[in-house]
Amino acid sequence: MNLTLFDLDHTLLAGDSDHMWGQFLVDMGVVERSVYERANNRFYTQYKAGNLDVHAYQRFALQPLVDNPRARMHSLRERFVTERVRPAVARHAPALISARRQAGDQIAIITATNSFITAPIAALLGIDQLIATEPELVDNQYTGAIAGTPSFQAGKITRLRDWQASQTQPIAYTRFYSDSHNDLPLLRHVDHAVAVDPDPQLAAAAAAAGWPVISLRGDVAPDLSV
Repeated sequence: MNLTLFDLDHTLLAGDSDHMWGQFLVDMGVVERSVYERANNRFYTQYKAGNLDVHAYQRFALQPLVDNPRARMHSLRERFVTERVRPAVARHAPALISARRQAGDQIAIITATNSFITAPIAALLGIDQLIATEPELVDNQYTGAIAGTPSFQAGKITRLRDWQASQTQPIAYTRFYSDSHNDLPLLRHVDHAVAVDPDPQLAAAAAAAGWPVISLRGDVAPDLSV
């Protein structure tokens, strides 16, 4: 079986769902604007710079799930996906997903963003395999901590290996699409790496390695066979 992996934020989406969710919570009055918005932007800057403390960030990002009734947060999440995520799906992402599926590949999203946010986004994109950072639940309540290894930077390799071990069919060939230099460990680990609307650091690494570079956002459809 061949496996195609997609990063989510700034790859299949023309935006960052984690940061968008934080801004959505600010806009909905769930969190205090001046404090939360500043922290959300600070963590996002650290992510782009490649020096994010993922555990500190997830404690911040998951705290609204600790502080609010689950029914309210699920209702807000549904509205978030409809109002903010659906319009942010990259123009050519559905066609690329379809092309890899028609090629016979197993399709999965692998993302550092937590599964509370990303599970309904994966469903929106028609992808039923999701490897995401998992929020810890104790007695059916969110604790604000991460369960297990976060799927971030080299942690994506660990999580991929765990996922592969759970599959009934061996993986013969792996392909990964990503925009971010944070994903360089996994991009170098798979059989075939593709840079999608890459950040400057990834663009340089892709040029050095000879990886294909495509855009899923432009007016012109990319070569979907890469």
